Amino acid sequence: MRGPFRPRRAEDTKVYTGCMPHPDLEFPEAEGPVEAPALVDRLGRPLRDLRISVTDRCNFRCQYCMPKEVFGPNFAFLPRSEIMTFEEITRIARLFAERGVKKLRLTGGEPTLRAKIPTLVEMLREIPDVDIAMTTNGTMLKTLAEPLQRAGLDRVTVSLDSLDDAIFRSMNDMDFPVAMVLEGIDAAAAVGLPVKINAVVRRGVNDYTLLDLARHFRGTPHIVRFIEFMDVGSTNGWKMDEVLPAAELVKQIDAAFPLEPVDANYTGEVAQRYRYRDGQGEIGFITSVTQPFCGTCTRARLSAEGSVYTCLFASEAGADLRAAMRAGASDEDLGALIDATWHARADRYSELRSASTPGTRPHVEMSYIGG
Repeated sequence: MRGPFRPRRAEDTKVYTGCMPHPDLEFPEAEGPVEAPALVDRLGRPLRDLRISVTDRCNFRCQYCMPKEVFGPNFAFLPRSEIMTFEEITRIARLFAERGVKKLRLTGGEPTLRAKIPTLVEMLREIPDVDIAMTTNGTMLKTLAEPLQRAGLDRVTVSLDSLDDAIFRSMNDMDFPVAMVLEGIDAAAAVGLPVKINAVVRRGVNDYTLLDLARHFRGTPHIVRFIEFMDVGSTNGWKMDEVLPAAELVKQIDAAFPLEPVDANYTGEVAQRYRYRDGQGEIGFITSVTQPFCGTCTRARLSAEGSVYTCLFASEAGADLRAAMRAGASDEDLGALIDATWHARADRYSELRSASTPGTRPHVEMSYIGG
């Protein structure tokens, strides 16, 4: 049973044009030659971030990502032979770094389920001038935080949608307790890994517990980021009326703990930053639905089986780098595929989204290419 849309191959694997452009919009071509390594897409956006899915498996079954009724016991995940090896991932990451990527993020599925994942971090650490991060549900950090830090991981982001144990167990749908995630966060902090906490916000599900989440991490070095519920994939039952606009949440938190805005750390940062006026830390809000940031998006995604995607909401398979590698492609050949994919990019899905958009075409599942 496969169930959800999860693209496997494109007839033409050399160029991926990303999400379908809106028929009423025109996208300007980049003017003049592009000098290496400054790679820009059709809208002039540079390539700076690569998110690498190391597995399509996860031990959670969150409704907004991998609902149990679809990703059940009979779901056919990728066979091991189709998953990229660490050597293949490192080779591709190095080519992306040569083209301007400064940040590598390991995702899944759940990346800590990949056997010997610290070894991959150690291999990636050999690539010059890149920051290496990981997004995880935190359940394996109690044992993996130290080896990951020792291997060269720079930072970690932990998904934690509520501190209310009953709500959290319901949302992960596999009965994992909050305490296990908090232990993972503590383990990461104990070995010196900077920690961010991501919470997906669903109106009527966990929205009334989010002030407690902000309160818990106030006064710590950890940054909580609240994420608007997005129509990722084709199986999460997204509805616009379940989206709690970040602006409303800012007002709620500001009423309890006065906030002030903070400038972005860099162009393309996805979170709107705020700090507590009393100096007790920082929080952030990711507003893909109500305040899209497509215009500064610098992220490419690499699926666990080696396809490149240039949008979280992609509807087509990307350039198949794994197949090209196994067919004997040189670094120059692979680089040309990456260049062509990014040059052709014109994604603006979130800017074009409306309440009626979901269901009009399938999206690749988030568990396949990471969040």
